[in-house]
Amino acid sequence: MHRSRLAVLAAALVLAACQKAEEKKPSGPPPALITVTQARTGAMEITEETLGTLEAVVDPKIGAEVAGKVVQVLVGTGKAVGKGELLAVIDDTDFAIQNRADEADHKRTEALLAQQERVVERQQQLVQKGFISQNAADDARAQRDALREQLAAARARGDMSRRSQGKARVVAPFDGVVEAQVASVGDYVKVGDPLFQLVSSQKLRAHLPFPESAAPRLKKGQPVVLGSPLLPGFEIRAAISDIKAGVSETGRALDVIVDIDGQNGLRPGGTVNASVVVARREDAVLVPEQSVVLRPAGKVVYAIAEGKAVQRVVEAGARRAGMVEILKGLPAGATVALDGAGFLTHNAAVTVKEPGKPAESQSPQHGAAAQAPAQTGAKK
Repeated sequence: MHRSRLAVLAAALVLAACQKAEEKKPSGPPPALITVTQARTGAMEITEETLGTLEAVVDPKIGAEVAGKVVQVLVGTGKAVGKGELLAVIDDTDFAIQNRADEADHKRTEALLAQQERVVERQQQLVQKGFISQNAADDARAQRDALREQLAAARARGDMSRRSQGKARVVAPFDGVVEAQVASVGDYVKVGDPLFQLVSSQKLRAHLPFPESAAPRLKKGQPVVLGSPLLPGFEIRAAISDIKAGVSETGRALDVIVDIDGQNGLRPGGTVNASVVVARREDAVLVPEQSVVLRPAGKVVYAIAEGKAVQRVVEAGARRAGMVEILKGLPAGATVALDGAGFLTHNAAVTVKEPGKPAESQSPQHGAAAQAPAQTGAKK
């Protein structure tokens, strides 16, 4: 009997302790742990964006300047070459023979002229002594003058033959890359026949297709930011060089042209991301991208006031460098949720985490309820 009473008393004590513990539990979910920031005003560039292609501004066909058989090809497709580098050799045997003949004719005429100079000098002395007439001396001078002209012609022929012989060596006119090798060893080429297609990466042209509807906002000289899908973080700032008047029949797009200097990693035929600045708003209301979340009501920002998250439906505008322009629904200077905004609901209780402090030390007024979200996050 005594034992039964003790058991009943122990059960009553346990039940009372449980009821007290239940009474101490806070009602509702614990406050969400978040960080905050302020909506600020700043400049926002309004842009039109597209994906374009690059082409070489300098893209010539290297043709034969003399006729003959190709005896050497020293580079192939895809080979990078420097200015003056030898690309191919055309048989120059005939030019070498002609050059030797012209050189011999030049020396012969030079010797005849030297002899005639001496004749003129002697005959002038004889005229002064009265042994011959002035007419004889004049004839000698005329022959000397004719030989001088013949020597000039011989020199010109020699220069021409040497130049033709030099043209048999095909060299690169600039630094570039061989896009196509047209001629092969053994081919007979005529003057003007293509041998190579050479492209230069020093000057590139970007063709940017924009929708026809963007035409009123695009103008020559507007700033453009170009980037490469293959080079994250790489940017080139340039300006619109030209806008072609017509619209393509297939894509109904404008062709906007931007000329740029070649950069490492950019090649003709490659693609570029382009962003054209069409307007700039100086006093735009800006918040970080992570503060704007999607809800059934639309895009919202959670304004923080008196420990509560108040849902504000906003109209978002342009985005740039991790910031979003807020056109409607939020004033500048408002405190908004940053980290943790995606987990909030309207009028949810929040605890603001101060920068640089561990979660367990935040908002001691909330006690264990403030620590619970931080511990849950640590387990994740």
